[in-house]
Amino acid sequence: MQDLSKLIEQARQAFEEATQSAALEDAKAKFLGKTGELTVMMKGLRELAADERRQAGAKINEAKKAVEQALNERREALARAALEQKLSAEAIDVTLPGRVSSAGGIHPVIRTWIRIEEIFRSIGFDVASGPEIENDWYTFTALNNPPNHPARSMQDTFYVDLKDENGLPLPLRPHTSPMQVRYSRTHRPPIKVIAPGRTYRVDSDATHSPMFHQVEGLWVGDSVSFADLKGVYSMFLRRFFETDDLVVRFRPSYFPFTEPSVEVDMMFTTGARRGKWLEISGAGEVHPNVIRNYGLDPEKYCGFAFGSGLERLTMLRYGIDDLRLFFEGDLRFLRQFNE
Repeated sequence: MQDLSKLIEQARQAFEEATQSAALEDAKAKFLGKTGELTVMMKGLRELAADERRQAGAKINEAKKAVEQALNERREALARAALEQKLSAEAIDVTLPGRVSSAGGIHPVIRTWIRIEEIFRSIGFDVASGPEIENDWYTFTALNNPPNHPARSMQDTFYVDLKDENGLPLPLRPHTSPMQVRYSRTHRPPIKVIAPGRTYRVDSDATHSPMFHQVEGLWVGDSVSFADLKGVYSMFLRRFFETDDLVVRFRPSYFPFTEPSVEVDMMFTTGARRGKWLEISGAGEVHPNVIRNYGLDPEKYCGFAFGSGLERLTMLRYGIDDLRLFFEGDLRFLRQFNE
């Protein structure tokens, strides 16, 4: 019978020379496989006498245990080496701060949106929303702005590659004014509603963006006058900016859907911004043709409408001088509104 101590030493040496798991399994087969040296020796025991078989079998079993122990030790060593290599390749800097869940915040323009809704709801106005992809009639014609009217030039800008039932292309709404018509055709006077939402025009600089937010306001009844417009909008500005230290003026202007039409300006009377007039909104008494497109009789009903930019109001409230900051996603800018 082969010298078992020598066999054990050969197995240990073969295992040590194996630097990969596959090579180690090949070395194992040489000694412990179906045709391995120890297996062959165990099969040869049948040829020995009973006493010799018992003694030789015990020695072979001890050798097998020694070889298996050497195999397991080498397996563990290779596993440790693989883990150390992986850890060194994927080093983790344990000095870095832990990752914690962080709460989101409300964008400053959305804060303005929410504040406007709260103010107008408190004086009896509903809040409505409508499609951002409109048709030509609601966007222009129903608002006394027929095809080829020169007033369309600054608003007749973005279109999608679809057409309405009249074969006209569908615009991205340039204002939320279509909601005047949509809402009024499904409600009866008195009508008091605001319609905030996204709008689109070809503008892009420090004070304009191709996509921006606007709020449309409408009050229609049997005796709603220009004086009501002045009172409601002046009240809104004072509550929005939380101060009575401002002056509001209404300058004559032109819009197809209102007559008379005005630009609304405001001026702070105290603080760093005092003494400077700031344009804040367009407004006016709803044009009789538009009242008619509501499905109402302009001889019986009248009212006012206004449209204000949410970004403009937000910039004035927080002293921001560049509109583009709202859309850049810089967390250093956005966090200051949620601290």
